[in-house]
Amino acid sequence: MKYTKHVSAKKTSQKEAILGREDEMVKNNAGGMGFEVDDFTKLDRFLVLGSEGGTYYASERKQTKDAAKAVTRCLKQDGVRTVQRIVEISEGGRAPKNDPALFALALAISLGDPATRAAAGANLSRVARTGTHLFQFVNMVNDLRGWGRGLKRAVGEWYTEKPLEKIGYQVVKYRSREGMSHRDVLRMAHPKSASHNALFRYLIGGTPEARAVAGKKKSLEDVRLYGPVSETGLPEIVYQYEEMAKADSLAKVLNYIGRYPNLPWETIPTEFLKEASVWEALAANLPYTALIRNLGRMTANGALGPLSAVSKTVIAKLSNGEALRKARVHPIAVLAAMLTYQQGHGTKGSLTWKPVQKVVDALDDAFYAAFGNVEPTGKNLLLALDVSGSMGWGNIAAIPGLTPAMGAAAMALVTSRVEPNTHIFGFADTFRELKIQGKATLNTVMAATSHINFGGTDCSLPMLYAMKKKMDVDGFIVYTDNETWAGDIHPTQALKQYRQERGIEAREVVVGMTATDFTIADPKDRGQLDVVGFDTATPNLISGFVKGEF
Repeated sequence: MKYTKHVSAKKTSQKEAILGREDEMVKNNAGGMGFEVDDFTKLDRFLVLGSEGGTYYASERKQTKDAAKAVTRCLKQDGVRTVQRIVEISEGGRAPKNDPALFALALAISLGDPATRAAAGANLSRVARTGTHLFQFVNMVNDLRGWGRGLKRAVGEWYTEKPLEKIGYQVVKYRSREGMSHRDVLRMAHPKSASHNALFRYLIGGTPEARAVAGKKKSLEDVRLYGPVSETGLPEIVYQYEEMAKADSLAKVLNYIGRYPNLPWETIPTEFLKEASVWEALAANLPYTALIRNLGRMTANGALGPLSAVSKTVIAKLSNGEALRKARVHPIAVLAAMLTYQQGHGTKGSLTWKPVQKVVDALDDAFYAAFGNVEPTGKNLLLALDVSGSMGWGNIAAIPGLTPAMGAAAMALVTSRVEPNTHIFGFADTFRELKIQGKATLNTVMAATSHINFGGTDCSLPMLYAMKKKMDVDGFIVYTDNETWAGDIHPTQALKQYRQERGIEAREVVVGMTATDFTIADPKDRGQLDVVGFDTATPNLISGFVKGEF
């Protein structure tokens, strides 16, 4: 009998563990076997990809519970390191949404040891950078624990450690969110600061009479007449907000926009936001996030049109890659804006518009710019996109229509645009050629991957494909959810076969497009790397690894 007919370490069904590595492999959600990633890799995946909406195989509830367990294990292993990682990914703008980082930080301040809780509290302002973030964090903490001295101090310092004008900006821009207001938070935290107490009284008082008493002055003109803001107790932006809130004509609104260029657009009375002249006045000073979210509104009301002054302003801002990155505009936010804007209507409400093509083109360019300057390798790269059935289900960062398969194609394009020698193809349990090459636009990518999801998953196909075509590949970049199960050889075994057959020490980078607990990348193979999809650091990590820098 030929025993190796049934047992081999060189070729193993993906539904079985590789011989001799049974203790290292786990069953994935599709029933195949893969390598389990460590808890800090799970942490990274959750912080970047989150769990909202779940995946094809795992519900949102299961994904979130598994992520919470991984975070708590990280906290037990090294709580301070865990907090540092949360801060690094959040503050670096590397994730599409900040919600996972806020949740992880809430877990740290609720379940960590004293040193971890102290680190979480000390870094609250670095993760909860806006009033909305603070409200989200407080709601999460309320569901996890009670209010002790340490938590009160951490939340109180969110207010007191900021200069008066900066905290003033936060309280007029984010007056209430998530079913919560600053009044609610202040009543829980009880912060005290000689320089901020008047502002706190203003926020808690609520009535015009209380606000007047808190500020000691009744109008902005009184502030200018009687002395600088520091002597009135309230930051000047609060008086600006009060004036804008009482504006009863378009002329007054436009006057205040001109006089107070730093006043957030959210302070403008709602009835005036439909006026084109308001957005024409706002466009130059709109923060990037507000700009890309309001492109449809500006187009619908006539402010943003072909050859208009606003369109020139918008295109110039979207073309400023350095400013985009400084503002922490994530590529996913740009991609979401483009998907919504070019369809001519929002996902909610009845607002419609005719897209301006130059703006669509500018959003396309801004998507790549938001990743930073990607260093080309000059190597031969095979970019393999998993387009199996599971990749066509769910939405990345809860963006309607942006499936993991579409996101994978968009990410592959980031590398393809800077690399002179790439080939892109799709796979599931068979090969699928995709019409995505070179300077393809995001529109091309979306069209090429929106309706082709099919079949099971066999992540060994990129290497088998390269052997069949006798391709000289230096780096396989596989974009997948790692739910492989359909092949009769494991991806790591196929990579070893490719190296032997072609005589090339090819490297493989596995780009995880969902926050699962496993990978096809062999942790014992120094030529394989597991990274997180849509982390803004990923394209340059791919480049550096393929070049052999680490």
